[in-house]
Amino acid sequence: MTRFLAPQTGWILCALLCCWVPAADAQQWALKMLNKTDHDFGLVARGSDTVYKFEVKNIYKEDIVLDSVRSSCGCTSPSIEGNVLKTYEKGYIVAKFNTRTFTGIHSATLTLTISKPYPAQVQLRVHGNIRGDVVFEPGMIDFGTVKQGEAQQKSVNVAYAGRSDWRIDDVRSESKALAVELIERGRTGGKVNYELAVKLLPDAPAGFLKEQLFLVTGDLNAQRISLDVAGRVLPEVSVQPENLVLGEVAYNQPVTKRLMVKASKPFKILSVECADKSFTFKHDDTEKARHIVTVTFDGQRDLGAFKSPILIKTSLGETFTATCNCYATVVKTPTEPATADGSSTAAGEEKTAQVP
Repeated sequence: MTRFLAPQTGWILCALLCCWVPAADAQQWALKMLNKTDHDFGLVARGSDTVYKFEVKNIYKEDIVLDSVRSSCGCTSPSIEGNVLKTYEKGYIVAKFNTRTFTGIHSATLTLTISKPYPAQVQLRVHGNIRGDVVFEPGMIDFGTVKQGEAQQKSVNVAYAGRSDWRIDDVRSESKALAVELIERGRTGGKVNYELAVKLLPDAPAGFLKEQLFLVTGDLNAQRISLDVAGRVLPEVSVQPENLVLGEVAYNQPVTKRLMVKASKPFKILSVECADKSFTFKHDDTEKARHIVTVTFDGQRDLGAFKSPILIKTSLGETFTATCNCYATVVKTPTEPATADGSSTAAGEEKTAQVP
């Protein structure tokens, strides 16, 4: 026997389907803005400042509003850096592992709610193991803001309570900007104390510092304990503007701009490099604290928007460089109007923009 749905039931199902499909689609486009949705804090000490930031990049034309984030477990406190993201802007979902109030193995699901341009929810996962027998004081190495070329040193006390033969065998790091020294300060009654001195080297590159040190112990089941290192190295060499925006450029129509490169002491520009062969550069080879670099884009690229990084190397050292990103959109060459005698105007004349 054939059975038919009542009209009211059919309308309800139709409405549910209409609501469900956009939500599913929104979930997928929201996920595309994250390159990672899971993070393992690993093995950390009690009292350590353990933080991870999930990057969210707006790859769409519409503004993205990161409305809120919540955690399924008190072991992790979440927050948002940058609630409103315009096209190509980045925000962060910050996950802080609460090592002062929790010990042992813990995990949490962070639920990010997006309110615009479409409602969506994205789930992020974090997990890690907090050792209760090892304590860091302070909880991390934070160099703060440092001028490039200056050496800085910070220390952390590592305290252990347990076996009398416990020891740290090694301290490892993949960063060439750091040097470490481990000093045993005391060992008695099952308690062991170390001082870990961490030095930021003078040739550290400019930018934000986010590294990890790993303390290698004799524990068979928990050999590596991580310690976060953070800071910001202010560049000695700067370039203005940092972003060179050419706007719309007609195909095969050259555009020229100038950059100002400066430092606190005299230097030479060794080279100006760009992988895009559409760019050429001119500069002098004298030693001075301020330089002008002439940048010419010949317009001979495929139509459309592009970004090209420009790297400036100096005589101050390998890490004393400056970077400028050039943005432009190549469009079709407009049709030249005819003159009174029937000829067209010249199409190859150089177009020079104003010095920024």
